Amino acid sequence: MTAILQTSLGYDPTRHRPLPSTAPMKPADWIIVDDAHAAQMAERARLLENLRDNVLAMDESARPAAEELLQAVLDVLAGRPDHRVTQESVLRPDGVTVTLGRHDPMATLGHLVQQDLCLMEKHGNEHVLTAAVLCFPASWTLEEKFLRPLTGIHVPVDEYDDTMARRVQRLFDGVQVGRPIWRFNALWYADPVLHQPRRENERRPERHAVEARYLRTERQSILRLPKTGAVVFGIHTSVLEQATVRALWPEA
Repeated sequence: MTAILQTSLGYDPTRHRPLPSTAPMKPADWIIVDDAHAAQMAERARLLENLRDNVLAMDESARPAAEELLQAVLDVLAGRPDHRVTQESVLRPDGVTVTLGRHDPMATLGHLVQQDLCLMEKHGNEHVLTAAVLCFPASWTLEEKFLRPLTGIHVPVDEYDDTMARRVQRLFDGVQVGRPIWRFNALWYADPVLHQPRRENERRPERHAVEARYLRTERQSILRLPKTGAVVFGIHTSVLEQATVRALWPEA
């Protein structure tokens, strides 16, 4: 499969920032379109058609939040000059028209935007993953994380200790309607493929090895929906070749 790569990025992924290191984000900047849009959207369509059960999940209790999320995305797209939104469909920048299947909100979202979308709803003291469209997992699987709380989702991340868990939970508790936040991560991968699931007991991919020619970075956004109060965790994935990274950030 041909690698799907970006040639530019709206932030410097080589800057080390301590976890969780978030920053405010304008609501209009929640959804972005980059130079890999057409190729990524085609790959999302392929995965949703062929691996739907692996990349899509929704507990029926999450339907109100999923429907609210779909409308929230449509509202953002309607304000962008590169999309044309009607009551029945959305014309994307790549010329593809997406029919709005409101009965299947997470799948429809998967065809509308490049970013993966995870719905986190508060159950007791923690936020639980109740719905997601996750086409581009980076070394985790939706099957293992679905309906698990934040602490379970981050197993077996070494950096995610009790202190970090409390900080992240406070972050999800504190995000305000209309005031989304964002952060990024960046890891070197030997394989540029976007769909890289990995179960918890599998060996992690080699990072920073000689053959790791691709920098994979996620622009992660956290947004609260006003009606249901659900938190949306968005993941916009970019993959850059090593030569591109060095050209953009020579000191990296």
